[in-house]
Amino acid sequence: MNRLCKSLKVHEFWAVAGFAAGLSMMSASALADAAKPNAANAAHGQAIAAQVCVACHAADGNSPAATYPKLAGQHADYLVKQLADFKSQGGKPPARSNPIMSGLAATLSDQDAIDVAAWFASQTTKPGYARDAKTVPLGQRIWRGGIAEKGVPACAACHGPTGQGIPVQYPRLSGQWADYVAAQLNAFQQGTRNNSEPMRQIARRMSDDEIKAVADYAAGLH
Repeated sequence: MNRLCKSLKVHEFWAVAGFAAGLSMMSASALADAAKPNAANAAHGQAIAAQVCVACHAADGNSPAATYPKLAGQHADYLVKQLADFKSQGGKPPARSNPIMSGLAATLSDQDAIDVAAWFASQTTKPGYARDAKTVPLGQRIWRGGIAEKGVPACAACHGPTGQGIPVQYPRLSGQWADYVAAQLNAFQQGTRNNSEPMRQIARRMSDDEIKAVADYAAGLH
């Protein structure tokens, strides 16, 4: 009888222990799921854009001046990554140095970033144009074939023949302000933008004239 009681108690112990372990795993899983961002809510993103982004990028992402990039039609995943890169990670300086954007990005949650990126991605980019006819041949040559003697690959290899880019890794450059594209290439060249090692290496091999020519050409892509 004693042995039977002891056996039952042992079984009860392991049953309770197993139940507790199961609850613990379920709780951990629930916490992990709760921490994950939800699906993108473009309507919420529109509200954020109207409050936080409108002054520089306009409510629909078609910024009025080349100082600020056009965000309309940009890949959502790429925008989310850039917002994360403006934030300090683990006490380290942000991968993209911009005091204004770092301050704004710090106020956005992961879900906010997903939502506002979805809103801008859903908008239509206003077309741009190449302004300097004299540099179009050089810009086109670099975009389509790179600069072989300098080890510069064709821009089209990553950003596409018409500048549509590839989500997450490579942004859409079609219609983007030429001055903004040139400024970013200069930032990669000078090491003040550090969130793409391939672009840092490429920009360092290009002259100022080559940068201006390809940036101007990209602005006119459709």
